[in-house]
Amino acid sequence: MRDTPSGNARHTGGRLLQDYGVYAALVLLVGYNLLFTQNFASVTNLNTQLVQVTPTLIAALGMALVIGTEGVDLSVGSVMALSAALLPLYLGYGLAPALLVALLGGALCGLFSGTLVAVAGIQPIVATLALLVGGRGLALVIANGQLKDIHNPALLEIGAGRVVGVPIVVVIAAALTLVIGFLVRYTTFGRQLVAVGGNRSASALAGLPVRRVLMVTYAISGVLAAVAGVVATARLTAADPSAIGQLAELAAITAVVVGGTPLSGGRVRVLGTVAGALLMQLISATLIKNNLPTSASLLVQAAIIIVAVFLQRRSRA
Repeated sequence: MRDTPSGNARHTGGRLLQDYGVYAALVLLVGYNLLFTQNFASVTNLNTQLVQVTPTLIAALGMALVIGTEGVDLSVGSVMALSAALLPLYLGYGLAPALLVALLGGALCGLFSGTLVAVAGIQPIVATLALLVGGRGLALVIANGQLKDIHNPALLEIGAGRVVGVPIVVVIAAALTLVIGFLVRYTTFGRQLVAVGGNRSASALAGLPVRRVLMVTYAISGVLAAVAGVVATARLTAADPSAIGQLAELAAITAVVVGGTPLSGGRVRVLGTVAGALLMQLISATLIKNNLPTSASLLVQAAIIIVAVFLQRRSRA
């Protein structure tokens, strides 16, 4: 596109829509529900929506970091299932050891993917596809293909407890959002991550530790996916590796892309990711409340992804 006033205007308009369109859509959808959905503004309903979006949001935070490096992590759903499978094995020793093992499992999965990407030079979509398939298979083997009920009071409290009236899982998600936001905006690692995503070759020539940044980024994504798996398990009061994390990678990618983080890397929009996850959750809830099937929600989400990717391409043109 030529550098003309009209071309610049289209570029600016596309960029603004990409960056802030998710907030406008969220406001419009909230307004619609306030007018036409009964009891939408009730504390019970709001808490329900926030609790339901929590696992997706937590996984999406890690996905945003990976996409910021011009990568993608298709394994987050399987890592969620793996952490859910590991938890019951160690709850007998207490909640802390069980959580440690689950998070360690997520970190190792992330390091595995990160090593394939950073050291072996394998494309991220291929590297993480291996864990997408193998990770859930391993989770099913660990759990013997069975659902296991959770009876640990401390873990159940995470899923059902509240702090000053706010569900604990929502507090966890909010805290992780603040941590990731601080990491991206105010730390050397965050600046290195954005630089690597913007131009990996130039970053290497500038002396940045590109391999280390990539490996740590994927490890963080794995840990956050494991946290999402723990939260989902606590909410369901059962560890079900066959169900937990199903299509979580797609939901996380959707939240990140709709939130304005470009697939081409070089930027990470943490608040946009939060808004994207909330928007997808609210769309699904709105359709369900209007007696539309789940398939309609999936079709709407697919259309939103197409629009978001189109806007990204237009803003770069």
